[in-house]
Amino acid sequence: MFQRTLKLPKGHSFFLFGPRGVGKSTLLESVLPKESTYKLDLLDFDLETRLLNRPGEFAEILQSLPENIRWIFIDEIQKLPFLLNEVHRHIERHPRRFFAMTGSSARKLRRGQANLLAGRAFSLALHPLTSRELGNAFRLDRELRFGTLPKIFSLDADEDKRQFLRAYAETYLKEEIQLEGFLRNLPAFRRFLPLAAAQNGQVLSWSQFSQDTGVDAKTVRSYFEILEDTLVGFSLPAYQRSLRKRQKTHPKFYFFDTGVQRALAGQLNVDVVPGTTEYGRAFEHFWILEIIRQSKYHNADWSFSYLATHNIEVDLVIERPDRSMVFAEMKSTERVRSSDIRTIATLAEEIKRSEAICICSEPRKRRVGNVLVCPWEEALTELGL
Repeated sequence: MFQRTLKLPKGHSFFLFGPRGVGKSTLLESVLPKESTYKLDLLDFDLETRLLNRPGEFAEILQSLPENIRWIFIDEIQKLPFLLNEVHRHIERHPRRFFAMTGSSARKLRRGQANLLAGRAFSLALHPLTSRELGNAFRLDRELRFGTLPKIFSLDADEDKRQFLRAYAETYLKEEIQLEGFLRNLPAFRRFLPLAAAQNGQVLSWSQFSQDTGVDAKTVRSYFEILEDTLVGFSLPAYQRSLRKRQKTHPKFYFFDTGVQRALAGQLNVDVVPGTTEYGRAFEHFWILEIIRQSKYHNADWSFSYLATHNIEVDLVIERPDRSMVFAEMKSTERVRSSDIRTIATLAEEIKRSEAICICSEPRKRRVGNVLVCPWEEALTELGL
């Protein structure tokens, strides 16, 4: 098992959110002391049914636990969010007993106005494996093709990896969307998903999606909200500070994993070859994910956006409260040209307390004017992660 970066509290209850398959249960089972932990797996159909039909049984289970139990591990808490009221009461009555609760969807908790324990439980997030967690096992070209869900690294054959990712995409539709009853028009959502995946990292046009899917723009927005609420992607907002130019204001949307995005887009059989457009888009996608994941694991409190006008675009704007702002470009090329970095060079010159970095595949760092051209292997360290 790979060593995860995320540090879990040792004396406080917490939620651990993350998409299916990122290793939440595996991490907790490896960290929580076995002799003093009691587990309730809500993916167990019989247990879920019993507690659904008779909620009071949950309190009876808690009351019956021996005194040596310090941790109660509830897997997939969003399946029965009403249990959180009893969790709240138990925390108040037993201050030396803690809850570790996983969830692959925040939607049912938020939309159902679930008791989120008002600070009595921290909220943490686990992501697919990062380059640093993979260590010597990290292979950029492979990770661009298949992503970094832990299961991928137990499969040897490329076709097995493709089959796993296809099954993952179908499981998402069945278990997170259809069974949880998030929407009524599943066929329309099925048409929407591959379009959204194919437009990964592009500025969103609600009207274009509306035309392509046959549903109104309001419904399209709700579909993207479902993707965010089920933790399979996130919106990257447009940079808010005015540059005295007409800036785009619609967000971009990124899926949480390059392999899952390619599966949903039906692109798993398309080669990701260096020098191609597909490779460049996957490279940008991966390193934006990597920077955001690492900043969250480091509790950096950074905020992220993109910047675009009618004639310029910056992949990632990183606002760091304790340091200068960064304009970052991702270029998969092994030779960055001056034209590739002209925009971020100009912005870093015009905007006070800012700097520019181009993350690329060049073999060595070099500075071109006010822009640091940086090999991807060293980028996280240069950013302060």
